[in-house]
Amino acid sequence: MKAIRRFTVRPVLPEALHPLSDLARNLRWSWHAETRDLFRSVDPERWAACGGDPVRLLGSVPAGRLVELTQDSGFLSRLAVVRDDLREYVSGDRWYQEQTSDLPTAIAYFSPEFGITAALPQYSGGLGILAGDHLKAASDLGAPLIGVGLLYRHGYFRQSLSREGWQQEHYPVLDPNELPVVPLSEDDGTPAQVSLALPGGRALRARIWLAQVGRVPLLMLDSDVEENGAGERGVTDRLYGGGSEHRLLQEMLLGIGGVRAVRTYCRLTGHPEPEVFHTNEGHAGFLGLERIAELIDEGLDFEAALEAVRAGTVFTTHTPVPAGIDRFDREVVARHFGADAELPRIDVQRVLALGMETYPGGEPNLFNMAVMGLRLGQRANGVSLLHGQVSREMFSGLWPGFDPEEVPITSVTNGVHAPTWVAPEVFRLGARQVGAQRTEDALTVGGSDRWDAVAEIADQEIWDLRRVLREQLVLEVRDRLRASWRQRGAGTAELGWIDGVLDPDVLTIGFARRVPSYKRLTLMLRDRDRLMDLMLHPERPVQIVVAGKAHPADDGGKRLIQELVRFADDPRVRHRIVFLPDYGMGMAQKLYPGCDIWLNNPLRPLEACGTSGMKAALNGCLNLSVLDGWWDEWFQPDFGWAIPTADGTATDEDRRDELEAGALYDLLEQRVAPRFYERGQEGLPDRWIEMVRRTLTHLGPKVLAGRMVREYVERLYAPAAQAHRALTARAAHELAAWKSRVRAAWPRITVDHVEASSATATAELGTTLSLRVRVGLGDLAPDDVEVQAVAGRVDGDDRIADAVCVPLKPVNGPDLEGRWSYEGPLSLDRTGSFGYTVRILPSHRLLASGAEMGLVAVPLEELAEAAGLLMR
Repeated sequence: MKAIRRFTVRPVLPEALHPLSDLARNLRWSWHAETRDLFRSVDPERWAACGGDPVRLLGSVPAGRLVELTQDSGFLSRLAVVRDDLREYVSGDRWYQEQTSDLPTAIAYFSPEFGITAALPQYSGGLGILAGDHLKAASDLGAPLIGVGLLYRHGYFRQSLSREGWQQEHYPVLDPNELPVVPLSEDDGTPAQVSLALPGGRALRARIWLAQVGRVPLLMLDSDVEENGAGERGVTDRLYGGGSEHRLLQEMLLGIGGVRAVRTYCRLTGHPEPEVFHTNEGHAGFLGLERIAELIDEGLDFEAALEAVRAGTVFTTHTPVPAGIDRFDREVVARHFGADAELPRIDVQRVLALGMETYPGGEPNLFNMAVMGLRLGQRANGVSLLHGQVSREMFSGLWPGFDPEEVPITSVTNGVHAPTWVAPEVFRLGARQVGAQRTEDALTVGGSDRWDAVAEIADQEIWDLRRVLREQLVLEVRDRLRASWRQRGAGTAELGWIDGVLDPDVLTIGFARRVPSYKRLTLMLRDRDRLMDLMLHPERPVQIVVAGKAHPADDGGKRLIQELVRFADDPRVRHRIVFLPDYGMGMAQKLYPGCDIWLNNPLRPLEACGTSGMKAALNGCLNLSVLDGWWDEWFQPDFGWAIPTADGTATDEDRRDELEAGALYDLLEQRVAPRFYERGQEGLPDRWIEMVRRTLTHLGPKVLAGRMVREYVERLYAPAAQAHRALTARAAHELAAWKSRVRAAWPRITVDHVEASSATATAELGTTLSLRVRVGLGDLAPDDVEVQAVAGRVDGDDRIADAVCVPLKPVNGPDLEGRWSYEGPLSLDRTGSFGYTVRILPSHRLLASGAEMGLVAVPLEELAEAAGLLMR
């Protein structure tokens, strides 16, 4: 029989054990080994059965066992130590509090998904895991973040396989009362809520749940409340589910409702109001509209409010392809804003103008969430150096007249939260070497370019550790594989072969990620005979563990999974290759440490960053990857291998896959496997161990989320907070009026004449040219602009590379024709083909960059030719 109502019966903890409840409700336990060990000791078998979830554990432990624990002095002592440690952690000064610069009092960090722990399944893949690691690292550093997301009642789907190897999705219902979250309540005890106006006089209400991530509060909005109609209750049903309007409502709730939730949280708790708002991908972009509406209510006009909001907003883009961005039909967006819906005090056309693709190559009827994010954020970044470059090219249409390298999108390379992803055995080895506190500091705060202490660890210790981790993975894989085959309908009698799957002494390759086509899950199957030969080699065999989920609507991705599963089902190789369904954080934490090689073979440059290889590296696993994302930035032959890329324009997709698969097989056959099995005088693989050591020494400090968050603080959050403070109401009005005046005047800005002191086409290195330029400024004054000489090497098409910008200074004007003269020196500091040009940019003390407004004036082509602006 099916229950007509479900509710949670909570145990009443004896007073002596009350701290257990506080420890369970702070998600620091998910990365703090001592807290997890304490909960494990409550009831080891139940702890394992609960998947390491303290909330579920405390909800199931018998009352008799609780009474026993109140009499256990050793347990109570440990409980007091862990409780006091948490108190000190959340209240004591950390890295952020020790900085001398004027940092933001608070930062609001918005993301559609957060991967904190498997016990709070609110993530689908890399974006969510990155967001979770961002919050954890911010907590470790003491950075005052407030996380903002949605609470999905079904989370992302659970994955299983049919007998034929086809992905099947399951959506278990999540009861917030069984999750490590608590409801945010008003002072009178009623649930705190936010509300959005919908067309037709309807409303979308959402309750606010609070997950405490160490020092960082994470606010999660849940539309499944009784006051909503059936349609509105389902808005937060599934992560990345539903059609276009459903997604739009999710993103309005995240952005607009999220700002309202932050205001509610700060009002109820006294937390400082955020000075900086960080939009993690475009899904939360509507937060800027809500903040504009707030300022309009305070008396600013739209343009001034826009400038004030932009000053304190940071936007991070995570996708290197337009198809990865949420885009909505303009009519759908228009219907949800304006007089009859949300934000009625903002004209709908102004809302649309922020997201429309009004640039060459854009779709003029589509509302682009990333475009809105860039227009509403004065500071923007990609998530690796290569991705920053790709993003500047992809969005260059928003800054016409500027070369892609000048587009104001920087990069902060992602990192991973080491305490979450480093195996306890690895941590203990480091602690034995340099002490537990120094090891914890190295993994959280970072700051060192190298971990030289790793060099002192004996080869035998490193190799023994790698063997232990590999053996743990083998046992984990067998358990998961057996469960998967039972789900596929196999009987116990059929599964005896699983006891021989994988070998703890065989080179182990890991490949686990989402399964869009560009990640090429099945590239390894390109030549199946050759792959079989690798796996079954009599002296140097390899074994492969694969995991990943395809989006429920992506049948192409599901076919790739089925193709790999069918290959892995072959009795000839099933002891050497496995596919594990339901990839998630719990599996990942076992998988990364146990692999010797982490394989990544996306189509370059479609991997924005990719952090799975970072997590593997922190455990001494070597990377074998296409030079994409973070690996393009940090690869060195000392600690991994690069798969050559066949990305010539004359190479079609099929030929490219063939060439890159061949390169992968060559590397495995000729370099990777021989090095793993090669033995030195002591019977150890000396050269392999040295690569492990260099991975830890050189890559370890780079891949930390602590390093990433410190970069965000120093390079983006601090400047955004300073800009926010500078944009008072008066300054915002001034800047908006100035921009309006400059835009109106810009069509009349001209570069009329350019001359240099040398008329020859060649010059000696070290020569200084004296430039003189005559420009027309129309209704603008010299204080409104900067006139620059732009110089550097030129290619065959006269394009300037590695440009240097030299400001020129006004010397007199205006003349009788209203023209101004500018002069300045230009040093010829490089040999070879050299060229320069002159341009005019808007200039104001409150602009973040000269390219911010997307306005530039350059000489007409005939003027450039006459002036001899190219020197060869």
